[in-house]
Amino acid sequence: MTEAMRPQPEEIVLYAKDPKTRIATITLNRPDALNAPTIAARLRFADLVHRANVDDEVKVLVIRGEGKHLGSGADLPEQSEMLSPNSDVSLLHEFRIPDDGSVKYPPNGSYRYLASITNLYANADYGCRSLQSFKKISILECKGYVYGWHFYLAADADIVVSADDALFGHAAFRYVGWGPRLWQWAEMMGPRKFAEMLFTGRPFTAAEMERCNFLNSVVPREALEAETAKYAHACSITRPNDVVTMQKTFFELYKQYRGEYFGSVLTGMVESLLPVVTNDAADDLTLGDETFDKGLNNAVKDNDSRYPADWRLSFGGRKKA
Repeated sequence: MTEAMRPQPEEIVLYAKDPKTRIATITLNRPDALNAPTIAARLRFADLVHRANVDDEVKVLVIRGEGKHLGSGADLPEQSEMLSPNSDVSLLHEFRIPDDGSVKYPPNGSYRYLASITNLYANADYGCRSLQSFKKISILECKGYVYGWHFYLAADADIVVSADDALFGHAAFRYVGWGPRLWQWAEMMGPRKFAEMLFTGRPFTAAEMERCNFLNSVVPREALEAETAKYAHACSITRPNDVVTMQKTFFELYKQYRGEYFGSVLTGMVESLLPVVTNDAADDLTLGDETFDKGLNNAVKDNDSRYPADWRLSFGGRKKA
């Protein structure tokens, strides 16, 4: 899909607020693409979180997805050139810098080509850890796929409410080996269970994530919106915004003591080393040129079939023996 064919960020990320209840809602609205945010949509998400953070008419921010899933991660085809060892594409748009020739992006092959991006993901202003600096109460509503970038949100939200059919994880664990929120996932899930997710690449069910103390509530899909609304209402009528900001400052200091931002920067450095990784075998599948030559969907499906059925990433694959 070309840039011109992609929906506008305002179509993908919707925002609404009710000044009476002080509840705002961000809705990820791209169900035909499993709510994958484009780069522009991810930046819009960061801007909306910042806006809600300043707005005195907002105390609670609910984040949800339209359709069957919260989301399966970023718009990978849009980012494919970044992962190609043969590409020399400019990534200035990730930095909100117009690609008009006035700024030269570091060339492919340099350390900064990828490191500039992976370290950018540690900046709350660019949409991968925006909820960490949010001084209001954030509630994430999970259902279906909660993968990749959407799994970042699950690590960072204050309260996570989930349907019992949700799957949590990151396809990059199988195709790359890491993701920007490694430290926070380990903190939230516990290192033993997160190591299992990371090393096997398998998604965890809502029941498993609840046992990890990662989720606040797990309910049947038909009760999900009501459960989210219950949490949002209770949080909206609790102490005033000034007190909430103090409470959130406590948690922010606690997380920094535990190394949340350090972990983000450390993961960014690890991610930047992708170009020096060599495959063990010729048929090892990554997200590079060989994946996109075959077709992303076909490559992922074929690779998924190699794993036990109940460890596969897709709902369709998990149903097959």
